[in-house]
Amino acid sequence: MEWRDTGILLTSRRHGESSAILEVFTPGHGRHMGVLRGGASRRVAPFLQPGAQLDLTWKARLEDHMGSFTAEPQRSRAASALADRLSLAGLNAVCALLAFSLPEREAHPKLYARTEQLLDLLPERELWPLAYLRWEMALLDEMGFGLDLSACAVRGTNEELCFVSPRTGRAVSRQAAGEWADRLLPLPDILKGEGPGGDGEILEALRTTGHFLERHMAPSLRDRPLPQARAAYVERFRRSTV
Repeated sequence: MEWRDTGILLTSRRHGESSAILEVFTPGHGRHMGVLRGGASRRVAPFLQPGAQLDLTWKARLEDHMGSFTAEPQRSRAASALADRLSLAGLNAVCALLAFSLPEREAHPKLYARTEQLLDLLPERELWPLAYLRWEMALLDEMGFGLDLSACAVRGTNEELCFVSPRTGRAVSRQAAGEWADRLLPLPDILKGEGPGGDGEILEALRTTGHFLERHMAPSLRDRPLPQARAAYVERFRRSTV
């Protein structure tokens, strides 16, 4: 068994005296794990940082074995992330959410392309928060929990859509919400793809996407809560807007 692909490093942990177990996200083979011989060495370990782009070859005797990697660095994103605490928190959130949510060895090429584009925007402080929000929406959609914001779930109209049902993920108009408005999630214009959206509006939108990540996606995929890295990023972003 053998394949070659590019990939984004999600996690790396020491294995034995000198090896490392890599968890990567590739366009053709999805989330994949393998052993990298010498991965814990002083020469190799510095480029095995989360978010690094790698040229990977995977080999195994049988398809269901963990197998082993050979890896060559294509580009590092560590400098962009380490230069800013918010960027580092965002990078950690993306890698943690992918490692948590993606089924092993199942290709998601569209999500991969969105992820690569997002990580390449790390140095762009003004563009990153909105790009990250769009990425979270894409992740929910890819995992089968996408939001339906096209029309009111009650009246079928697309006027004054102000809320999202926390149960169904469908939009609700102001008129249809009535006395139930305080039990619904906010639907800022930025979630509908309308207007430029300031930081406050992005934070409000992240509250809504966070509900579906935590209350819908996470319970269906794992027996543990959503990675703390996501909440850490949102909190750091909130502080940066004060």
